[in-house]
Amino acid sequence: MSEFKPKFVKPSDTSSYLDKNEAVGLETTSFIYNRYISQSVQTQRQRLPIFNSRNHILYALEKYQTLVLVGETGCGKSTQIPQYMIEAEWPGQIGICEPRRVAAISLANRVADETGTLVQGDMVGYAVRFDACTNKPKIKFMTEGILLREVMSDPLLKSYSAIMLDEVHERTVYTDLLMGLMKRILKKRSELRLIVASATLDAEMLHKFFNSNPTGDKKKDTAVIMSVEGRQYPVDIHYVAEPIPCYIQASVDTVLNINSSKEPGDILVFLTGQEEVDKAVRLLNEHAILIEESRKKEKLHVLPMYGALPYHEQLKVFRPAPLGHRKVVVATNIAETSVTIPGIVHVIDCGFVKLKWFNNDTHTDSLIVVPVSKSSADQRAGRAGREKPGKVYRLYTEEDASKLADETPPEMVRSDLTYPILQLKAFGISNILKFDFPSPPPLKNLKSALEILYALDCIDIQGELTKPLGFNMAEFALNPLYTKVLLSAGEFNCSEEILTIISMLQVETVFAKPSTGSNSIKARIQKRLFEVEEGDLITYLNIYNGFVQSEMSQGFCQKNFLNYKSLQRVVQIREGLKRMLQNYDVPIVSCLRYTEPILKCLVKGLFPNAAYLHHSGVYKTVRGDVELFVHPDSVLYTIQQPQWVIFCEVVHTTKLYMKDITVIKSEWLVELAPHFYHSTTHYD
Repeated sequence: MSEFKPKFVKPSDTSSYLDKNEAVGLETTSFIYNRYISQSVQTQRQRLPIFNSRNHILYALEKYQTLVLVGETGCGKSTQIPQYMIEAEWPGQIGICEPRRVAAISLANRVADETGTLVQGDMVGYAVRFDACTNKPKIKFMTEGILLREVMSDPLLKSYSAIMLDEVHERTVYTDLLMGLMKRILKKRSELRLIVASATLDAEMLHKFFNSNPTGDKKKDTAVIMSVEGRQYPVDIHYVAEPIPCYIQASVDTVLNINSSKEPGDILVFLTGQEEVDKAVRLLNEHAILIEESRKKEKLHVLPMYGALPYHEQLKVFRPAPLGHRKVVVATNIAETSVTIPGIVHVIDCGFVKLKWFNNDTHTDSLIVVPVSKSSADQRAGRAGREKPGKVYRLYTEEDASKLADETPPEMVRSDLTYPILQLKAFGISNILKFDFPSPPPLKNLKSALEILYALDCIDIQGELTKPLGFNMAEFALNPLYTKVLLSAGEFNCSEEILTIISMLQVETVFAKPSTGSNSIKARIQKRLFEVEEGDLITYLNIYNGFVQSEMSQGFCQKNFLNYKSLQRVVQIREGLKRMLQNYDVPIVSCLRYTEPILKCLVKGLFPNAAYLHHSGVYKTVRGDVELFVHPDSVLYTIQQPQWVIFCEVVHTTKLYMKDITVIKSEWLVELAPHFYHSTTHYD
């Protein structure tokens, strides 16, 4: 790699947007400290960059309804602000909303440690999907989906006195939904306070969005911007001299080069998805074995990190490496902003990210690997400067870096909107076009979502939620197509099997892909033991059943080249979904190895994703006539192509590939979705 002149990440602006005259009287603000906080913990908290802004933050929350807070990840905003409010005897419950479950749980544990209390007690708790506190703690960390469901049951969030939306710059669909809903709630509840916090965001845009002052008089503003200095050490940026052919192999090589140089510090590698992470971890572990045998270099302690990992596996990245080892964390963009991993000094940035992009022609989200934006690249670089000066190795040229987009497009403008629209309908918002989105989505995406929801019987011809199906579906934090399949399972007497299939679809992959040629052949042979002519989804069912019959043993996974951690996560998800189905009185029954009821149940919800084999030899969607191809990983790739299929996902690389495919009969589409399909005869 060629070293260019080091670039330093500057600390965020220390200036506050608060008027200087408003600072009068801040020194007289009193704080009540709880006696159980130890002196050592207080000292640690006082060292955080946000400590110097504590008085200003509390004053701003007293004077303004919305505080737009810009502060680097690690400055202490997520853990300290709710504690400052409790110490100042802020009334009511304080909710902190995080985009990822690992952030919500880890932050809750951190605050519980700092306050000397137990997590899920009366002081601090968390709520994530399938794991929520039953009491009402004063400080409650939660995911965005949980807060949305709380808004559904309590439209004005009367139990909360303050809500903090953290990591807003990620601009997920849920983030934009919550910002639009919070704007409406703030108009109804003048005493409610909102904190919109982020490491890098367009603060002026958000200030304008939440400021309900129509007069232009700054004295009547309801929102204010404040920036907090982040404790950011200088970071040297290195680029490659020439474009690289494979960023996964280049990432592995760079890790080994850093380890050979004996420069101290742990390493964080950014890749795009679970498959890439697992492949890199496998390669690094092979090298780690050789390093241990040679005893010449520092040993490697390699850990993966991605959303589908069970939580106890994700927690491992926060622990120090064993004595004499260097920790190497290989992660997706989950490690970009939501969490701070201690000990990281070196960051390797592959330069790409996997994004969902909605395809109106196929009515599906396509997963596309695209270059990162400049803001994301800066966020990744910032991971190296948290505790000491660091280094970032970007696996792309400096010229390519200058051509990157400034920001990643918000998920709202590039995603399938069926679930967000379903949620808004559940909140009683009849006219979606009048809803105030921070970034309005394309009209064609809205139209497509409404068409699909009507076809699923979620909404009626007037656009209102149907009872009980529409309201029940809005309770599930799933793609509405999957929810329709789940709620229809009792009708087909196959809910046990459908629970398994839908749960398997919630993880990126359950297959471990060996790096060596001989093991790749063995993995393919073992996979064939589970494959069936009905397609991928019934194959998933066989894999899960085999895993359960083996008493969920790790040896079973090793023998069959399956991802043990992913299957553990599937078990957790399945238990949660099963409890939800029982709440809606869906009978938990099995069809006892008969596949036709399962296939029909899948068609009941996935009918928009139907394709037929055209006489030209390619598949085409029934609606839109878009050419699709069977993904090479599908069990149908090497056999005679069936005439009709449904698919769950489209991946866009050189072509549009269907993934998670199931063989169906054409007459089922007309039988189970007559409002969407009808049979006709064409004469040439």
